[in-house]
Amino acid sequence: MKEARVEFENILYSEDGGIVTITLNRPKAYNALNTRLNKDLEEALNIIEGNPDARVLIIQGSEKVFAAGADVAELMEADPCGAYDNCGLAHRIFRRLENLRIPVIAAICGPALGGGLELALSCDFRIGGENAVFGLPEITLGIIPGAGGTQRLAKLIGLSRAKEMIFLGKKIKSDQALDYGLITGKVPDAEVMGAARELAEELCKLSAPALARAKESVNFGFYSGLDSGLEFEKRNFSMAFATEDQKEGMKAFFERRKPVFTNK
Repeated sequence: MKEARVEFENILYSEDGGIVTITLNRPKAYNALNTRLNKDLEEALNIIEGNPDARVLIIQGSEKVFAAGADVAELMEADPCGAYDNCGLAHRIFRRLENLRIPVIAAICGPALGGGLELALSCDFRIGGENAVFGLPEITLGIIPGAGGTQRLAKLIGLSRAKEMIFLGKKIKSDQALDYGLITGKVPDAEVMGAARELAEELCKLSAPALARAKESVNFGFYSGLDSGLEFEKRNFSMAFATEDQKEGMKAFFERRKPVFTNK
């Protein structure tokens, strides 16, 4: 199969030998996930779903950062309705990614924070570099994770550990992430993409219909009830944008200072 490339604004898309690679490509924004990038991801999923030759998907960032979170600049002035719509778009895309018929691998170097971690949580495998960092720091902005983090993280690493990361905005490094079961494996940063490619090639040798059925069956049993949980998360995420603390948290982020919350 010849390598295929499709042009996007905020991602790089390529296919080679049945392995599709999506590279997040907003370097000046540390690959923060905004609406345009999410729309690119959605269109890429349309292409993959219509391509019977696609066998595995790898999602990666740069050598220094996977994705630093959602784009705070875009969210800063959102009202609850706008936040609800933003959350709904992320839910729709990540749910499609999670239910994609082919295995999905996240190749993670550097920070995978907020929406970046939530994107990785939607993948079947996560391979972390030795300097990767994982966290859901939304609480420090006066909001909560809104792209599936409150639902998927607890199911993956357990309730207590997930609460510690979400309630305190705690960030963890690769060794701890591996111990928690958050990542599938840890390798030197320079070997992350090679390890992802090696896993993808191994998966390509297996029966595509069998893998699709296995993935569907595991997800159905493990995530039954997820849709209602996501809806509940979306409501609470959007309502956080009616608070003064959300405005203060995001303003402080841009002013590079600690927020002063008033609990209003």
